[in-house]
Amino acid sequence: MVAKIRVRWPDGAICGICFTEALHTHGRCPGCGDERLLPGRHPDGTAICRDCAGITRPEMQCVRCETEAERFRGGACARCVVTEDLESLLKPTTPPDLRLVRLVQALASAERPESTYTWMRGKRARELLTAIGEREIELTHDGLDQLPSSPAVEHLRAILIHHRMITAPADHYLAIFERWLAKRLDELHDRPQIASIIERYATWHHLSRLRKRVGITNMDVAARDARQQITEAGKFLIWVEDHAHLTVETFSQLHIDEYLTDAVSTRYEIKNFISWLSRGRSGRRQLFVPKRRAVLPLPALTQQHRLQVIRNAIEFDQVALGTRVAALIHLLWATPLTRLAQLKMDCIELRPDGMHIALGPTPSAIPEFLAPLFWQHLEDRTNQQTTNVGTDWLFPGYRAGQHLSVPTLQQRFNVLGLDPQRTRNTTLKSLTGQIDVRSLAETLGYAPKTLSAHAERAGVYMGGYAASKRVNTPTTISLTKP
Repeated sequence: MVAKIRVRWPDGAICGICFTEALHTHGRCPGCGDERLLPGRHPDGTAICRDCAGITRPEMQCVRCETEAERFRGGACARCVVTEDLESLLKPTTPPDLRLVRLVQALASAERPESTYTWMRGKRARELLTAIGEREIELTHDGLDQLPSSPAVEHLRAILIHHRMITAPADHYLAIFERWLAKRLDELHDRPQIASIIERYATWHHLSRLRKRVGITNMDVAARDARQQITEAGKFLIWVEDHAHLTVETFSQLHIDEYLTDAVSTRYEIKNFISWLSRGRSGRRQLFVPKRRAVLPLPALTQQHRLQVIRNAIEFDQVALGTRVAALIHLLWATPLTRLAQLKMDCIELRPDGMHIALGPTPSAIPEFLAPLFWQHLEDRTNQQTTNVGTDWLFPGYRAGQHLSVPTLQQRFNVLGLDPQRTRNTTLKSLTGQIDVRSLAETLGYAPKTLSAHAERAGVYMGGYAASKRVNTPTTISLTKP
């Protein structure tokens, strides 16, 4: 005998078959082993499929595609509803446009079409799709750049790039920087003299350097640094104009010193701009920014606090598994968040002697009791049920073809009580006391100079370590199981 049958219906929280509280699941039926809708209930409470439950009513099938799925609207499943709405908005056949046909297929084929439906109902997303359907917007980067910046536009751009409907830029972060720069210069249109100097500084100093460093350096970090330096340079010039009542041609070293007096640390980011500006004046006036003296000691945690956060990452089942795995990598190997977010699936290696992670030339063994968590994450990564499918990022992001952003990752770490900067310093202090700098640098992917500085702060004498020959053997990070 089968217990109550429960199905979730979009027009209410009551099942249309048994009139009980709605409860819908989809997965592998324990009775027949098939991946199906599980509306039935075994006497022990286990969810089972309609055949095993003996359900014969037709309400469990889509009236259009006749596949087994819950009805979403008018007897049709969510995928059919999304396809119909997209075809109505995009009009891929009037006139025929193969790219729009592919766009409909890409959006409707998501594992969770309900997410696509929710996105389409947003005001900006609907206006965007309607404009594309009316052929008011070209499906090109230039066409999308003409629109006001919004999450809907960038989401669509990412989908088009991921499915190769438009050409991917030379670098994702470089493209973001170029769009940000255009917006920043537009914000300074009422200050033409400042806008002119900032445009020259940003274009001939930062943008040209970023273009040369594509594929060589971490463009996420480089672009963020460039944005901050340009922003601070603009703030300084506005201060010169409003408070000192001078121009970029007339301010002196005295005004730089006054601007930096009792200032927040970010103001010292004008150093690069002042150096560039001084060179451009042919030595008429030598300007400089004094070196900022650190007032506070290097922030760190106690080892006991670090072990407690590791315990949180292992035991907090209510936190997303991807967040916990990312936190463990940061806690054990001190991987910076910018590199952590950009790790790919191939950094995890499965060997006969266990699971390893390759953060540098020398892989490191993952502690055996943590391997099941890593394996479970590899088998079921988050953000794979909508448009970001087929990606090889270890931590996929919300947008198609992109990894999780650093701010999002940092925000998620707060749930575990993890402070990235303090944790990184504490971990490096601990590791430099256990492993020599050269071996540790090849394991973690850090520069030896950086690790030597941490070793000196930890009071470890590093001069006795010989420059040993590089040997690519796995390094084990020692850790007492919390």
